[in-house]
Amino acid sequence: MKLNLAQWGNSLHSGEKVYPIVPQRKRWFAVSAVLIAASIALLLIKGLNPGIDFSGGTEFRVTDAPNPDTAIAQEVVDAAGVEGTARITVLGENDVRVQIGVVESETARELTTELADAYEVEAEAVSFTQIGPTWGAEVGKKAVQGLVIFLILVTVVMSLYFRAWRMAAAALIALAHDLIITVGVYALVGFEVTPASVIGFLTILGYSLYDTVVVFDKVRENTANLTSQHRYTYDELANLALNQTLVRSINTSVVALLPVSAILFIGAFVLGAGTLQDIALALFVGMAVGTYSSIFVATPAEVALRDSEEKIKEHTRKVLAMRESGSSDVTIAEDGSVRVGAVDKGAHQGSAAQPRRKNRKA
Repeated sequence: MKLNLAQWGNSLHSGEKVYPIVPQRKRWFAVSAVLIAASIALLLIKGLNPGIDFSGGTEFRVTDAPNPDTAIAQEVVDAAGVEGTARITVLGENDVRVQIGVVESETARELTTELADAYEVEAEAVSFTQIGPTWGAEVGKKAVQGLVIFLILVTVVMSLYFRAWRMAAAALIALAHDLIITVGVYALVGFEVTPASVIGFLTILGYSLYDTVVVFDKVRENTANLTSQHRYTYDELANLALNQTLVRSINTSVVALLPVSAILFIGAFVLGAGTLQDIALALFVGMAVGTYSSIFVATPAEVALRDSEEKIKEHTRKVLAMRESGSSDVTIAEDGSVRVGAVDKGAHQGSAAQPRRKNRKA
């Protein structure tokens, strides 16, 4: 049968079809724990590959080289007796980038001349930039400060907006989840960490937070009158909210990932654009992981935190007791899912349709 995406989206939004994402949160937490553990292991074993903007060093760039062979630059560097490993990259079709450690200005000028001779270009076609280790350390310090300030502002704004610190905590958990996994992928592939990478990291955190806020806003809407009804638990209404925003999350992610994919796979790997490669990898991985976390981590984590509240526990006990006594027409499937039929005005007035299922026959 042909899949009708519009009908599927309508079924999710109306509650006719609901996936048990929140009830199965332990499964998603286990998947995330494995990914985070693998990322941390990669960071400890392999480590990141900081660019010269963080570690300090000298960068040479040869433009319009007739033969952009990296072996030519390697021979020049070896002949100069430069210590450390040179990072040589072909940018575009005819540009060559050579990155080495910090060297004296006189040595840098000599290498510029030798590279020009080796690649048979004019001396003006070779340029070099030097960044000292002190400056690199300062750049790294500012990057960390920017990240910390961002997280503090997120905590304050989320707490004030939702008036619930548990939502802010769940959002921070999802952000940490996205950042650790994205950095772990950077360690895996060995891409350089540059200021462009840091911009990418901060961008994906903002993207992930935006998607999470939309879901949380729906959760708050569905549970606004939670204690005035005893048909549905907090977990079920939060799961409904997650399903109602599922199509939107998927559509937003696909639309965002398409141009980023073009930048990463065409601009970076085909054209060899170094800066695009740095930021595009962070955006691509971060957006994909952020989509996962906004669905499978943020809301389930928020529900897990809210379930520890005595008010929520007491309400859940009452709902389950009513079902056991047959006072409610709600029944739950074995997988914990709840289907949606008509609107339950007692659960939430003015909201989307709430769960209602027919009694099972004995």
